[in-house]
Amino acid sequence: MSRLTGWRSLLLSAIAGAGVSLGQAPFGLFWVAFPALGLAIFMGFSSHSPRQAAWRGGQAGFAFGLITFFWIVEPFLVDIKSHGWMAPFALFSMAAGIGLFWAGAFWAARRIVPGGSWALALAIPVFWTGAELLRSYVLTGFPWALTSYIWIDTPVYQLASLSGPHGLGFGTLLLASGMVICPLKRKLFALLLCTAIIAGAVAGGTMLQNRAPADTVQPGPVVRLIQPNASQHQKWDPEMIPIFYNRQLTLSAQPANPPVDLVIWPEVAVPFLLNDETVPLWEVWGAGGGVPVIIGGQNLEGFRAYNSLIVLEDGGEITGRYDKHHLVPLGEYIPAGWLLSRIGLKALTAQHGFGYSAGSGPATLDLGPLGIVMPLICYEAIFPHEMRRVTTRPDWMLLITNDAWFGAFSGPYQHLAQARARAIEFGLPMVRVANTGVSAVIDPRGKIVNSLPLGVAGRLDVGLPAPLAPTLYWKTGDSPVFILLIVLGLGLLSLNARLPIDRRSA
Repeated sequence: MSRLTGWRSLLLSAIAGAGVSLGQAPFGLFWVAFPALGLAIFMGFSSHSPRQAAWRGGQAGFAFGLITFFWIVEPFLVDIKSHGWMAPFALFSMAAGIGLFWAGAFWAARRIVPGGSWALALAIPVFWTGAELLRSYVLTGFPWALTSYIWIDTPVYQLASLSGPHGLGFGTLLLASGMVICPLKRKLFALLLCTAIIAGAVAGGTMLQNRAPADTVQPGPVVRLIQPNASQHQKWDPEMIPIFYNRQLTLSAQPANPPVDLVIWPEVAVPFLLNDETVPLWEVWGAGGGVPVIIGGQNLEGFRAYNSLIVLEDGGEITGRYDKHHLVPLGEYIPAGWLLSRIGLKALTAQHGFGYSAGSGPATLDLGPLGIVMPLICYEAIFPHEMRRVTTRPDWMLLITNDAWFGAFSGPYQHLAQARARAIEFGLPMVRVANTGVSAVIDPRGKIVNSLPLGVAGRLDVGLPAPLAPTLYWKTGDSPVFILLIVLGLGLLSLNARLPIDRRSA
């Protein structure tokens, strides 16, 4: 441990952070990410001071952020002449922000517990999980690429239906800590116990994966997903607008066997305003062959623009509407926009004014024989704690999105992984309709029933899976994790208060 100083220390921390990033989509290398979590915890455990722990944690978080969030440069390259210069600053700021959360967690753990203490092996997971919770809630929240997502392709993530993503993340960090610290302390029994718990998690997840669907909801409606594959740099090109629009009409009108019960277009799929009485909504509905059609588009009410989803029935009549309520900072709105608009700054996606206005909040739409659906627009699918705020548990979830903003490498696949996570956590099927892909129908165990790959135009007809019974996480949310972390944190503080002064400052 004495040699872990200077550049060696920072290099190992960066390797740990990079390894953790490889557990996220599109890599999915949980067998790399899990040991890397252990290495990161070891770096904090072996630190000589809170300051050193913070540096090590911050370096690991920065490396994690650079790789995981590299897609953040993509939106700035759509109009490279206007926004390209901002791309490296966006990536650096994102990585630095993640680094600050990790640094704060490592500093707090090492500040409360002496280095080398068994309690530090608990403190780091406690404060690391607390940092992820803070990242999920404060300043509108950003719970992207949480620790628990490294398990999304394994049965282990099924446990999130009980504990949620943060509960599973805490368990992951605690076991990673045990797998590293137990050999260091030569505690064979504790190491065997951690190994047995991991095996139990796999077995328990496998059992949950075999849950039967609820018998009270009738399964079987066939939904048609329309993926026009409109690249972002062409989407608003006047010459391309009619091509993409007509492509969606053609895909919607193709014959189906068995018949389709619902047609769905992606986010902002039409070039006109949805509340313009002169637009041909009847044409969109007619292309669906007389069944309900759901499309994404923009509404403009006075000076307020909304990113919306509408349901079309009966000759193109709007029978349902949902306005996106959780907007992307800088992407869909500018904080203090009334001031920054004076110097010409506006949200990247804004087509009207300087950004979108927020809708009233999470909601459900009653589609009659098609069931009750929870509509989500793009970014909103990464916030499980907000999705639980609906008053009625839906039969299924619908996510329309335009992942063309995220490029073609990691961003769309990370977003897809989080849609799968929501399905598992809530025990509900998810229909995901993306402009450029990946469009997919996901069953309530997180399995992709069928999909259209990234960068392909097409349509997909899939029977809607039945939901499972309400999960424990749907009922309780993150409250149990908050309570557990508070209790453990107070216990660690109490332990620190009973230590001699020289041990506390060690």
